[in-house]
Amino acid sequence: MAQPDTTPDRATRGAEDRAAAREHQADRPATREEEAAAEASLEQQTEAERASVAEHEREMAERGAHQKGEGRID
Repeated sequence: MAQPDTTPDRATRGAEDRAAAREHQADRPATREEEAAAEASLEQQTEAERASVAEHEREMAERGAHQKGEGRID
């Protein structure tokens, strides 16, 4: 059975705004193995692959900017 839609109250909206404004951090630092794997992965990428990833990120940000409802970037 579907749950009815609800509207967040002021306290919820305020808590969401405060959480969004805080600087986000990882829950733990990367391990040496994770750092080494990331570096190795980066070294294996070509300049074209890096540019492709950057272009994809820009495209997804543009799409997100025009979303309505959940997933919207404000």
